[in-house]
Parts: sequence; structure tokens; C-alpha cells
Amino acid sequence: MASVQAHYVGSPEHKIRPSFAGHPRPRADASICDPSIDWNQDDLTTHLRESLKAGLVGDPWEGIFPRYVWWKNETTVYEGRLVNKETGEYKGYHLESDEWPEGI
Repeated sequence: MASVQAHYVGSPEHKIRPSFAGHPRPRADASICDPSIDWNQDDLTTHLRESLKAGLVGDPWEGIFPRYVWWKNETTVYEGRLVNKETGEYKGYHLESDEWPEGI
């Protein structure tokens, strides 16, 4: 069951300061997480699992996990992307408003 097994691991490619994902290694083409927000891995895993349960997912499926999962707070939509289909690991990043999936 994807909503029980999935977990958020993050990515140093979206960071400019050290985090649970490791030392920052920002990519020039990657969105950067807001450094003023103290991202918590457990909370992010909870949001990921809630979105999976709600069916806020996108194709293709890789085993039991969808490649994409979306979560929205008050003002921003975040996209989770599957990075390990065997263990259900996801990273995430914010989307610009014109990138938001329909219905989110």
C-alpha cells in the first residue's frame, strides 16, 4: 500500500543550506526550497501520505507508487517525485502557479 510505505527523503539539489537531505548541491535548473521554512522530514512524509490517500497523484505508476504526488498548502502547490520505486522514496519541490495540475 503506497500511502503506508512512501516516505519523503528530499534532495540536496533543491537546498541552499544543510538539511536532513544532506549538504546542499543546488542544480542550476532546480527550484530552491524556501530557506526561511524549517522543513521537517516527518511532516513532509505525512503530507506525502495524505496526498496519496486523497488520490492527488499522476502517472506513470512504477510498481505500487505513482511517479508524481501533489500537496497544496495555503498558497503553494508542491510536487513530489518518486526517486526510488522499490522503497517508495520521494523528493519534492514547489510549482509555479501555471504548472499546477488541474483540480489541485
